[in-house]
Amino acid sequence: MTGLSTILIVVGLFLAGGVYSFSKQRMPRGVVVLLAIASLMCLVAGVLRIQGIWE
Repeated sequence: MTGLSTILIVVGLFLAGGVYSFSKQRMPRGVVVLLAIASLMCLVAGVLRIQGIWE
């Protein structure tokens, strides 16, 4: 597990926490969706980077 994949996964989890927090605060749906998409992209990029290293 390299540093970049770790950073991507941590940032993805941080943004996922923001999605949860913003939805509890009743923030606009567009902001929550944007954070969710960014979180998902970071998590997927981190996981794909880990899989690329193992192959």
